[in-house]
Amino acid sequence: MSTDRVVAVIGLGYIGLPTAAILAANGYDVVGVDVNPKHVDAVNRGEVPFVEPALGGFVADAVAAGHLRAQAETPAADVYIVAVPTPFAEGYRVDTRYIDAATDSLLPHLTGRELVILESTSPPGTTEHMAARIAAARPELTGVEYAHAPERVLPGRVMEELVTNDRIIGGLTPAAAERARELYASFCKAELHLTDARTAEMAKLTENSFRDVNIAFANELSLICDQIGIDVWELIELANKHPRVNILQPGPGVGGHCIAVDPWFIVSSAPETSKLIHTARLVNDGKPEWVLDKVRAAAEGLEQPVIAALGLAFKPDIDDLRESPALDIAAALPGAVPGATVLAVEPNVTELPAKLAGGPVQLVGLDEALERADVVVLLVDHREFKELDRERLSGKRVIDTRGTWR
Repeated sequence: MSTDRVVAVIGLGYIGLPTAAILAANGYDVVGVDVNPKHVDAVNRGEVPFVEPALGGFVADAVAAGHLRAQAETPAADVYIVAVPTPFAEGYRVDTRYIDAATDSLLPHLTGRELVILESTSPPGTTEHMAARIAAARPELTGVEYAHAPERVLPGRVMEELVTNDRIIGGLTPAAAERARELYASFCKAELHLTDARTAEMAKLTENSFRDVNIAFANELSLICDQIGIDVWELIELANKHPRVNILQPGPGVGGHCIAVDPWFIVSSAPETSKLIHTARLVNDGKPEWVLDKVRAAAEGLEQPVIAALGLAFKPDIDDLRESPALDIAAALPGAVPGATVLAVEPNVTELPAKLAGGPVQLVGLDEALERADVVVLLVDHREFKELDRERLSGKRVIDTRGTWR
């Protein structure tokens, strides 16, 4: 029986906070750590600072029961879970500044009996990097254990999939993997697969690269079909009638802090041999420019056109804007169509993100956008847009990047 009872989760974002809340719901005393005071204050009020269905109840109940609290400083704990961002450095290599800062925050508290788990998606060797950093700063410590347990959940369904999805757990030692397994078994009812840390790190990158390559195939098909006059949505629907074919749906690009990012970590680790993965990234990263070309063509002949960009998030019915191609397209529209008024509609946010704040793009409601727009560009198939009465698009120039209004 594990004696680990106090868990510190460093990073209270889209993965860290759900993990903290579900551990607290299963009997652990959890301290969430975040540098954003708004996140800390929200959690301590029993609230969630972003959109994630079902999470609110977990957080409210855990805080009320005294099993979850948040603070800015890292505390002493039995287990540390690091769930911080892993952005790009030069050449699409991982930037470990946030992982390094989280690692350094542990140093004063370590006694040699702790388990340190990295959940942040990272290239192979990052867990070893953490261990080496701690060993260099605290060479007298000999008993700290390390593991990597990448998240495998879908935004919008996180609380369900934390429980129902298989989990891969990689330890720097078999004992570390087993100790981490006990922790995750407290809430995960699916299979827990133990391996080494490098394989676990690569597994997460592989899963998302597989998706990216398949989306790139669909996106490239959409480019080809547009060029030769075929309805790509009908084509994919027909091709998928084959029992061994399952082509994904094209869109305006690929977003999120997983599929749009993780393949680059593989490419940067092995640039000479990752040709297919690299090409898929280029195809998906190039799709927003194709959308902008479509908008330019639609706006031709219009004097000071009004363009409605529907959706800014990277996927439907959430407020997550990370690496969103829709956000990039909205930001580029004023430059792509000089003199245009750009109206952004995003039902899941109340203010424009920093990338658009103070600029020419206006955040408006759907009704106003449809009333004023000459050109309507569907970028994200939010529920509100799927349910739209198509008659409201009459007389407007429509670009549907999702195939929702076919």
